[in-house]
Amino acid sequence: MKTTHKLLPLLVLLATTEAYATDGYFADGYGVKSQGMGGVGIALPQDAIAAATNPAGMGIIGDRIDFGVSWFRPIRETEITGNAFPGVNGTYNANNTKNFFIPEFGYNRQINPEITLGVSVYGNGGMNTDYKTAVPLLGNTPPGVDLAQLFIAPTVAWKITPSNSIGISLNLAYQRFEAKGLQNFSSSSISPSNLTNNGHDNSYGAGVHIGWIGQLNDVVSLGATYQSKTYMSKFDKYQGLFAGGGSFNIPSSYGLGVTIKATPQLTVAADVQRIDYSSVDSVGNLSLSNLFAGNALGSSNGPGFGWRDVTAIKLGASYAWNENLTLRAGYNHSTQPIRNSETLFNILAPGVVQDHLTLGATWVLPNKSELSFAYMHAFENTVNGNNSIPPGFPPSGFGGGNANLKMYQDSVGVAYGWKL
Repeated sequence: MKTTHKLLPLLVLLATTEAYATDGYFADGYGVKSQGMGGVGIALPQDAIAAATNPAGMGIIGDRIDFGVSWFRPIRETEITGNAFPGVNGTYNANNTKNFFIPEFGYNRQINPEITLGVSVYGNGGMNTDYKTAVPLLGNTPPGVDLAQLFIAPTVAWKITPSNSIGISLNLAYQRFEAKGLQNFSSSSISPSNLTNNGHDNSYGAGVHIGWIGQLNDVVSLGATYQSKTYMSKFDKYQGLFAGGGSFNIPSSYGLGVTIKATPQLTVAADVQRIDYSSVDSVGNLSLSNLFAGNALGSSNGPGFGWRDVTAIKLGASYAWNENLTLRAGYNHSTQPIRNSETLFNILAPGVVQDHLTLGATWVLPNKSELSFAYMHAFENTVNGNNSIPPGFPPSGFGGGNANLKMYQDSVGVAYGWKL
């Protein structure tokens, strides 16, 4: 109970943190050490945030506590060309808010040689756009969305053999959402008063995360993980926007990982992760084709953002320079969730970056605690929405042309941890 009381300020801070994540709207990695290695961690737990990637990792890291925070800066914009309506063509800056701080926390305790109990608390990034001016195709005020997600993952891990660990987390989730500047779609919504500009709304839910890590020999370890869909309560203030009357569940994901201890100093690791965005109607349903087929915003088969499932490939390496300094580097590539035909709705959610380069380091301090650092750059990427704006006049058209989405990102993370 005392520990929970001490965590409350951190949980409040996490719950009010917004950012735009990088593998779609999932983070590229959880924990500063993982972030410095391209986000790998399915077979390479390094700190008490490990349950965010693979709950089995908590059975390997031992007794420890970790705190961290990352500064995140996404730069996003939309260019509209070829539109027939006056005053629509141009470049729209979505960076009225562009600096975010994302905390993390983990605690782990070895109960006996086989069983470990812990908790990882982390943000799943989210989606954020905050346009400086109105985008006339969407509405008469500056548009934007703000989605923040918080996970609290109490975890139990077992060493079923000396070289095999399994783990399970109960993912307790909170999310907060706001949409604005979408007045032009009020006639296409089942609930126009619950479509836009209603401030923030809250949602709660739960899911399960399971994992395994096995050490094949002194050199190679393998890992596997599966996270179920997290079923969330509905956003009542936005039941006229999201399919299913405000439903916005968090998609399932799964992955495999391998770690190779190439030399006593050098460790290399690779993960492959699949994120099932298309399984969530509000994310995966096609937008305009659903709308023109008579499925209103907020209806049971209403429009979504048209996102495809994403496969993320993560590669990382760490090198123990000496007993006090470890250096890290990594690369992360994810497939593109946004179709060229779906860029109009994704003016609100331009998650188009695909390639990430990372660097990191850990210093062991004189008191044997650790100070870690990570830097990530997601290279600029553009999705050109050729003819993604339907021709004609509302409600069956928006003047035609192209909505082109662009984004790049940078982040810097710092973490402090120690063995108990």
